[in-house]
Amino acid sequence: METRLRTRFFRSVELVSGNHVRLLQSGVEFFPALVAALDAAKVEIHVETYIFNADPSGVAVRDALMRAAGRGVVVRVMIDGVGSRDWPAEWRAALETAGAEVLVYRPLVGRWQANPRSLRRLHRKIVVVDARVAFLGGMNFIDDFEPVRFAAPRLDFSVEVQGPLLADIHRSVRRLWQLVALTRLQRNDRRVRIEPSWPTDGRTRAAFVVRNNFAHRHDIERVYLAALALARHDIVIANAYFLPGRRFRTLLKRAAARGVRVRLLVQGHTDHPFFQLAARALYRELLTAGVEIHEYHASELHAKAALVDWHWATVGSSNIDPFSLLLAREANIVADDETFARELGTRLDTALAGAEALAPADWQRRPWPGRILSSLAYSGVRVVLGILGAGRWA
Repeated sequence: METRLRTRFFRSVELVSGNHVRLLQSGVEFFPALVAALDAAKVEIHVETYIFNADPSGVAVRDALMRAAGRGVVVRVMIDGVGSRDWPAEWRAALETAGAEVLVYRPLVGRWQANPRSLRRLHRKIVVVDARVAFLGGMNFIDDFEPVRFAAPRLDFSVEVQGPLLADIHRSVRRLWQLVALTRLQRNDRRVRIEPSWPTDGRTRAAFVVRNNFAHRHDIERVYLAALALARHDIVIANAYFLPGRRFRTLLKRAAARGVRVRLLVQGHTDHPFFQLAARALYRELLTAGVEIHEYHASELHAKAALVDWHWATVGSSNIDPFSLLLAREANIVADDETFARELGTRLDTALAGAEALAPADWQRRPWPGRILSSLAYSGVRVVLGILGAGRWA
């Protein structure tokens, strides 16, 4: 019976057995592990990141990449044209002088961010070292206390992966590099022959799930929807920018109606006030249906993680909003592993314990100016999506 349930639970993805998947929370765990892997690189490093910030954490990564290039490792760095628009030109020059290659995904033209084209971003965060270890999740190359200094570090997660899943991850980063290099009319002269390798004692079943605008337009959304539809006991979602579409909301409400405890951890502090206003337009509907909503105020919440029934878990770069699920390039790990799921769940429980639970009655009595502003912001998001041809989300 359990085997049949798990088969149904993961029917939307192809799980690969035999992986090591290690959870990394915030920069204090992520950056030391990443820099150590970069310093151990012998053949090739692929980097994809949305933000590469000029701060101490960014310096540590930059210097490790330069050291690797200096000892002959092929280093390829791809940054996003919007997320890293303030990346210092001297940093790129230093990396290229050291021997690294740098590409900018969809550079801004004239720094005009209002162009709808600018919404199709490279939002995934992946580093692959020697096709033997990968890091991916929500962590940008930015210090935990930047740009706003909270008392606690930014709440975010990434995973370190070793195992047969490296074949999919490595293939994906190499293909994207080749695609973007082709659009820049750059030759790919430094061809590296390297086959993925991994330890043979991994026990985690996991899948690498991407979203792009070609063959994988809805893959991440589908794995979420399948998990929500089959949840029996618990759903915990921690998501920085939570603005789900109608199908997603319907499944959350149905889960709550059949007795599943549904908890959402969302931003209290935000760097996008307009987006938060739009998201809050949905809170009354969800709270009335029995969904718990907790706003995180201890620091910036940047996580994109979820847990269902203490064995399905996902960590990645994708928010649950139309920009991630319909427009950006994203990448998540989905795991079927009780040990990993329980570690993630324990960390999410700690965050939830310190968050502010929204009371349904209080939320219904919100002052009317706030309700009107939220409604207008939500309508504005729908208009933008309509212009982009993504109205199916609403």
